[in-house]
Amino acid sequence: MAFDLLRLSGTDTTGWPYQRRRAALESVFTAHRLSAPWVLCPSTTDPATVREWLTWASVGMEGVVFKRLDDVYRPSVRGWHKYKVRETSEAVVGAVTGSLTAPRSLLLGRFDDEGRLQYVGLTTALARQAARASVDGGSFSAGWGSREHLEVTLVEPELVVEVGVDVTRAASGRWRHPARWHRARPDLSPTDVPHLPTAH
Repeated sequence: MAFDLLRLSGTDTTGWPYQRRRAALESVFTAHRLSAPWVLCPSTTDPATVREWLTWASVGMEGVVFKRLDDVYRPSVRGWHKYKVRETSEAVVGAVTGSLTAPRSLLLGRFDDEGRLQYVGLTTALARQAARASVDGGSFSAGWGSREHLEVTLVEPELVVEVGVDVTRAASGRWRHPARWHRARPDLSPTDVPHLPTAH
């Protein structure tokens, strides 16, 4: 997926405004008749088109990235901004980081069709809204390709919470980015939470 062009025929294009780099990138696709597996990332300046793209969340589109047309490319400087499509969803709390009385984050799960609780994501840092439950200590991977290990306290998988999540998920069903706490759902039981398909 090509979305920017930093060199062209030996010429450094990072000092060009994005609008010029984009035109050059499009000309490369045209001149070389590039096709699959090469894909030119769609681009627009039309707000109506962007609104239409954001309705594609149901097919896994995570959001849109935007940049000023007159910006040059500055290495290691965040010049692109991302607008993510998010939704709320429910999950079961399986463990906490921090203490039970003041958890820092929640490890979330969903049951598979065989009744096993499977990890689906971690929340961002919490205030003090998570409920207490008791149990054992353990160590879990932070997920998302990270090698960081989290010291956690396992809890009885009884509390259902509502969280804000990205619409795109890994093939395993995990959320790709940390979930944002919305509220506890004492009106729901873990069996009310959508199940994950059993991995084979």
